[in-house]
Amino acid sequence: MTSTTTWNVYLSGEIHTDWRETIAAACAARKLPVAFSAPVTDHEASDDCGVAILGAEPNKFWHDRKGAQLNAIRTRTLLEKADVVVVRFGEKYRQWNAAFDAGYAAALGKPLIILHGPDHAHALKEVDAAALAVAETPEQVAALLAYAVTGRLDG
Repeated sequence: MTSTTTWNVYLSGEIHTDWRETIAAACAARKLPVAFSAPVTDHEASDDCGVAILGAEPNKFWHDRKGAQLNAIRTRTLLEKADVVVVRFGEKYRQWNAAFDAGYAAALGKPLIILHGPDHAHALKEVDAAALAVAETPEQVAALLAYAVTGRLDG
């Protein structure tokens, strides 16, 4: 039976591909009662929000720190409200923020789904061990969510 509650799913991690849209579309096609949230995925806005709002910083450390702290307002709030957290580790870039989000979600006791290719299995073994599921494709994540929400394999 499909849940009548809307599940809040936080989509953390890599921002250079359309994996979030793929998951959202697959869940919409299944008519799942899910709402998605995410960190700021505009790289420049995320990097520069602190100095754009609070003023310039000549030292890059403080420039980055202002941005990180403002971004943390959104990230922490949405992670804490999430019913499920999905963290994607992409192929091209190191996603230190994604690793932090995975650890934070684990510390909060949030059900955690990790998404990455097989090449990252060794590097992410501790992160994977904290997860309730490790998927290799966005379609698998959508199927995992469908099963969790409906309790059926045909989700």
